[in-house]
Amino acid sequence: MYVTHLECPKCKSIFNHRKVVQLCQNCAAPLLVRYDLKKIKNKFCKKKLKYRSYNLWRYKEFLPIEDEKNIVSLGEVITPLLKLKNFGSMLGFEQLYLKDEGLNPGGSFKSRGAAVGISKAKELGVKSFAMPTNGNAGAAWAIYGAKAGIEAHIVMPKNAPLITQNECAVVGAKLYLVDGLINDAGKIVAKAIHQYGIMDASTLKEPYRIEGKKTMGLEIVEQFGWKVPDVILYPTGGGVGLIGIYKALLELRKIGIIDTLPRLVAVQAQNCAPIVEACKNKQKESVFWENAKTVAFGITVPKALGDFLVLEAIYKTEGTAVDVSDEEILKYQFLLAKNEGLFICPEGAATVAAAYKLLKNGWIKPKERVVLLNTGSGLKYPDTIRADFLLLKSDNSIKI
Repeated sequence: MYVTHLECPKCKSIFNHRKVVQLCQNCAAPLLVRYDLKKIKNKFCKKKLKYRSYNLWRYKEFLPIEDEKNIVSLGEVITPLLKLKNFGSMLGFEQLYLKDEGLNPGGSFKSRGAAVGISKAKELGVKSFAMPTNGNAGAAWAIYGAKAGIEAHIVMPKNAPLITQNECAVVGAKLYLVDGLINDAGKIVAKAIHQYGIMDASTLKEPYRIEGKKTMGLEIVEQFGWKVPDVILYPTGGGVGLIGIYKALLELRKIGIIDTLPRLVAVQAQNCAPIVEACKNKQKESVFWENAKTVAFGITVPKALGDFLVLEAIYKTEGTAVDVSDEEILKYQFLLAKNEGLFICPEGAATVAAAYKLLKNGWIKPKERVVLLNTGSGLKYPDTIRADFLLLKSDNSIKI
């Protein structure tokens, strides 16, 4: 469509988007897809969206697929933006919203990155790929790879949710389990990439996953009548979703659809909070987090390749980074389900805990419009809600 090139955000080197390019060949930084935004400004019409399909492909001008016959879809949808009227009022918010990504194929927001990433891989003639994962990303790329006929090699920690392991296995992906964290899985993938020459689909080592994730930002703005909320909180591991949302907002601002940006908040677990620590110290990059462990398994990323992009998004929007405990995560996962009927993933529950923490310390004001990103269905994490936990709390002893 309107893609012009790939660009390195660090050294500004430019690369051909019609070839498989992984990282910047000069400084090894992640690459970003660039578009002819002047042409998009002249062609993109908000009113015409009502005639398009109700999925992420409605934003085709902002996506990198040049021939629509290469689109690989499993029925991904525009996810709902739900006002948490009961729970928000209980906490002290007047306008608290949750964007529920659990309704996408595979039950998580990872479907967005996989849909666009696999579609572009198909367009570029890729036959196989490998990637490390904490679970949901590997499952999403495996199911979309199966649809496209592209062989998937998935490496994940053995402690990853069993459901995501099964998703990979059932579609015929080659699944490898490692006794360690996602960084350990990444080392195995790096060796395989070097030895067999297949595409590296690791987080930010191909530029198109971001493009799928950025559609969350496009949707939020459209769902608010082409206006931005005051604050967006995002559970941050690798941080691609937050990077993507920020990229979408910048592109919309450049073509004149919005003129302000929301404050972006990276939410992490206390036992794995490298972005939070870097933000506290105003650093441009994070430091590897030793002995990372949290019930929110999807954000157990000790050191993200794109940490500098996450921190840039936070600083440029006057946002912040917040960590929460596992106890808070489980508490708010339960309370949200009890008061709103929403069973969200622990990563999503972390944003609820963080929002309340920021409300209490005055960083968020009660009247501000606040959006929480729930990145997946709680059904994918059955172990986080144990029968004994529910029985223990059935007396409504959990309090705000």
